Order: sequence, then C-alpha cells, then structure tokens
Amino acid sequence: MIHIVFETANIASLQAAIELDESLQGEILEIKDDYAVGPLGDIYGAEGYQARRDWWRQVLEFSPYAEQLDIVDDKLTVHNLLKTLDEQSEEIVWVWMGQNQHDVCGYFWLMSQLKEYQGRVFVLYMNNLPFINEKGNIFYPSHLHEIQPKEFLKAKKLARPITPSEFEVDPDEWKKLCGESAIVRILEGGKKIVSKEANFYDKELLSAVTGETQKLGRYLQHVLGKMKIKTGDAFLVWRLRELAAQGNIELSGDWNKGWKEIQLKTASAPAATPSAE
Repeated sequence: MIHIVFETANIASLQAAIELDESLQGEILEIKDDYAVGPLGDIYGAEGYQARRDWWRQVLEFSPYAEQLDIVDDKLTVHNLLKTLDEQSEEIVWVWMGQNQHDVCGYFWLMSQLKEYQGRVFVLYMNNLPFINEKGNIFYPSHLHEIQPKEFLKAKKLARPITPSEFEVDPDEWKKLCGESAIVRILEGGKKIVSKEANFYDKELLSAVTGETQKLGRYLQHVLGKMKIKTGDAFLVWRLRELAAQGNIELSGDWNKGWKEIQLKTASAPAATPSAE
C-alpha cells in the first residue's frame, strides 16, 4: 500500500494512525506543490513546468521557503510511483484528501496521470464529514492533520476505488481549469474547483492593513486566522508586494534580511481598492 498526501503536516498524522493499525502500513508520498495557485498552462509539458517554477521562484523570493523550490519535484515522485506500480502488480495506492482546494487540486493533477491503473487507485475524501476533536467535540475538518490519529482509523473505511467515470470526467475538468489562465483556484464544494483572478485575496488583505505600522509576521497571523478560504503565506506576501507596487499599501524594511524585518501600513495616498471577482 502506498499512501499519498498533499501537505507535509499530514504525514505525521498518518504515521501516527499507522502505528495504531498495522493494516495501514505502507510508504507515504507527498505531492508538494500547491496547484491551487499559480499558472497551470501546459502543466505536464516542459515549458509549462518551467513557467510554473519561474513563477514560484518570484513568489518565494525573500521568503523563509526560498530554498524549498529545489526539493519540490512532483514529476519525479510520480515517475517513481508509476515505476513501482509497473514492477509490483499487487501494489495499490490510497490518495488522502481533505476538504480544501489545495488537496483537491493536487488530486486532480495526480489522478490525471494514473488512468492506466484503474482499480488500484483508491481515494479517501473527508468531504463534509464529522470527526471528534481532542476536546471530545464534533467538528468538520478541512485539513487531514486536524484529525486525531485514532479518528484516522475510522476514515480508512472511506477508501473506495476511483471510478472509470471519474477517470474520464475529472481529467477533463482539470484540463479546463488548466486552460483558464487563472492564478487562484478555490473549492466551492464536493470536487468543484473554480478559477479566480490573482487579486482574489486582495480585498481581505487590505482590510487588515491600518494607518499604524504592523510587523509582517503578526499581520499574517491575524489575516490567516480570519480567512475562511485560506492560502499559503508566501502567496499572500507576494500579493502584498504587488499591492505596494500599485500604491495601495506601504512596505518598509530590508527584504534581504527576511520577513521579520518587514513592516506595513496603509499608503499615504492609497490607490483604488481592487475588487475580487
């Protein structure tokens, strides 16, 4: 059994569940890119792949994650996965998905490459399902790592093969999304992903900027805590830099020393507030 997850934090949660149930024993692979943001044109081709890496290099500049770009190689991960499936005919794959656009977009990107292995690829989607948290209360997790390891054991009952119909319909939906030239994708329910403009989060970002100077780290913590549709902090900082270039906010500090040196506040003469569509 090979497990696939889409967030690093999910690995520890799944490993803890495996320790409680040996029937789950298997290798855990992570698809590391966040396909919910960034360009997707020609995503499986050399030019599209390079264009996406170039975009990420721009987004991650000055961030704490700049060096991580060199260790993200999902193409190699899938290449090795397919090689294993070809060499070991009894091997199966379990794809774990939380109810968020990051996981669902990762699922779309991945499963489009697994059609030849129908019947051996299973999905476990925590779509609007109740679990018990550490305090004993019912909650609906959007990310797998929010689920207690013992609750993961219940989740394994959800495993089902990806159907022939899904292997037909889902790649077509993904192909449509890849052709829409959008930078942001959100989950509207089920597996319905909708494309949005790059400025989708701008209004929310601007609403948290004040006339008083704020440290970037604290500002991000505040914004991410309030967001209903979350995305990565690196993407948000990239948008802040874009907003500063447009004259909507003021950013100060030495970027070469990292985010901890950066402060922000409302621009002295703010530009028109962009609308998210």
